[in-house]
Amino acid sequence: MFTSFSTALSGLNANSTAIDVVGNNLANLNTTGFKTSEVEFQSLVTQSLGAGLGDTQVGFGTGEPLTTMEFTQGAIQTSSGTMDAAIQGDGFFVVNDSSGNTYYTRAGNFEVNAAGDLMTDTGDYVQGWTTSDATTGGINTNGPVSNIVVPLGSLSAPTPTTTMSVDLNLNSSATVYSSTDTSSDFSTPVTVYDSLGNSHVLTLDFQKAGANSWNYTVSVPGADVGSTDTSVSVATGSLTFDANGQLDASNASPVAITVSGLADGASDMSLNWNLFNGATGEITQFAQPSAQSSVSQNGSAAAELVNVGLGNGGTILAQYSNGNQVVMGQVAMASILNPDTLIAVGNNNFQTSSATATPSIGTPGTGGRGDIEGGSLEASTVDIATEFTNLMVYQRAYEADSKVITTADTLSQDTINLIR
Repeated sequence: MFTSFSTALSGLNANSTAIDVVGNNLANLNTTGFKTSEVEFQSLVTQSLGAGLGDTQVGFGTGEPLTTMEFTQGAIQTSSGTMDAAIQGDGFFVVNDSSGNTYYTRAGNFEVNAAGDLMTDTGDYVQGWTTSDATTGGINTNGPVSNIVVPLGSLSAPTPTTTMSVDLNLNSSATVYSSTDTSSDFSTPVTVYDSLGNSHVLTLDFQKAGANSWNYTVSVPGADVGSTDTSVSVATGSLTFDANGQLDASNASPVAITVSGLADGASDMSLNWNLFNGATGEITQFAQPSAQSSVSQNGSAAAELVNVGLGNGGTILAQYSNGNQVVMGQVAMASILNPDTLIAVGNNNFQTSSATATPSIGTPGTGGRGDIEGGSLEASTVDIATEFTNLMVYQRAYEADSKVITTADTLSQDTINLIR
C-alpha cells in the first residue's frame, strides 16, 4: 500500500512536466520557426508479489517523461522584411554568436546591423559566402562559410561599353544620296559609356549609295575628344543587302570603333558594333520608312546602391540606381540527419549533442537540403487545439494521481487506528 504514495507521486511529477511542456508550446505559438515538443511517458520496473514469479506484478509508477521536438514543416507566411527568409523542406540556417559558437536555427527573421553584417534578430551572425568566383563571376560556395557582410551605401563601378548593336530598317525606296537630295540620309544616336562612367552619344549616319548598297559614318561630338569641330568621325564603311532586303553575309564582321583622346581623361574607348545577331542581320532594307527599333550596349555609368534584399534560393541581391541587380552573397544551409537530437539553447537556436550526426553545410536545394524562400517566414508548428486537448488530459491525470495519494493516506490512517 505504501508504494502507492511513491507511484502516485511519480505520476504527479510526470504530469507536471508534461504540463510544463504544453505551457512552453503555447508560449511559443507565435515564435518564428518554433518546433513543437511532444511528451513521451515511460513506465518504471515492476515488482512481483507472491510465490509464483510474475503471478502478481505491481509497477512503481512512471519515470521522468521524455520530450522530443517534432521537426515538421511549418506554414510559410509572406513577410514585409526585405531580409526575411523561410526554409521550405529540411535543413537549418547556420549562425555564429559573438564568441564564435555555431548554432542552427529555422528562424529566418534577419536584419542588417550598422556594420553591414547580416544577423538574426537575437544578435547572431548569419553564415554564408560572399567571395566572387573569378571564373564565373558568381559567388564561390566551395570555401568555408563566414559572416555575410552586406554592402551599405556603396557605389558600383562604371562599366565601359565594349559592344553595341542597333536594330533598324533602311528604306529601300529611297533615292541615291546627293547633295541636293538628302531624303536617303538617315541618322540615329547610340549612347555609350567610357571608363569613368561618362556618357557619349555616337551618331550613326546612313546614306544610300546605290541599289542594295548604303554607306555609313559613325561620329562623336567634337567637344568629347577636345576638337573644335562639331563632330569627329570614328568609323566609316558600307553595307550591302541581298534581293530580299537582308544584310549580306559579307558584313558579318563587327565594325571596330575607337574613340581616343577623350576630354574627360577617360581611357580610349574600343568597342564593336555588331551587325549580326547570330546568323540574322540586325539591319534590314525593306520598302518602309527608315527607322530604328531598338538599341543595346553593355556599358553603364556608376550607380548608387538603392536596396539590398534576400531572394529565393538564399541569394543576397543588391539593386543599384541604374536598374542593375548584383548577387552579393549566398546564405548557407546545414543538413542534419537526426535533428531530434539537437538541444534547444534559446533565441530560436539549437546546438548539436553527442548523438547528433555531423551537420553537412552547403547551398540550398542541394544534398537533400530544402530551399529558401525570400520575403517569407516559417510559422510555429504549435497547434493550439492539440495543446489544449493535451492540457486537459494531463490535468485529469494529475487530479487522478492526487486522488490516489489522498486515498492511500486515508487507508494509512485507518490502519493506524486499528492499532489503537
